[in-house]
Amino acid sequence: MIVLDRIEVNPKIMLGKPVIKGTRIPVELILRKMSEGSTETELLEAYPHLTKQDIQAAVRYAADTIAHEETLVIEPIKHSTKK
Repeated sequence: MIVLDRIEVNPKIMLGKPVIKGTRIPVELILRKMSEGSTETELLEAYPHLTKQDIQAAVRYAADTIAHEETLVIEPIKHSTKK
């Protein structure tokens, strides 16, 4: 499965948030529902336009996005106690 076949980013749809192509269902919503304990079956029942492959694409999209994130570690600023 190619994720971009199922995920769309368009500034005219949901303010450019990634959505399942052909729907207004954001990837974020799928991930949030899953993090709250929703099962794949529950998501498919609640959102009849979704497919199992759409849910898998949303998870893969999120994983790919995080994998390509740059992380910068910044040391905290130490404040002087002198006055």
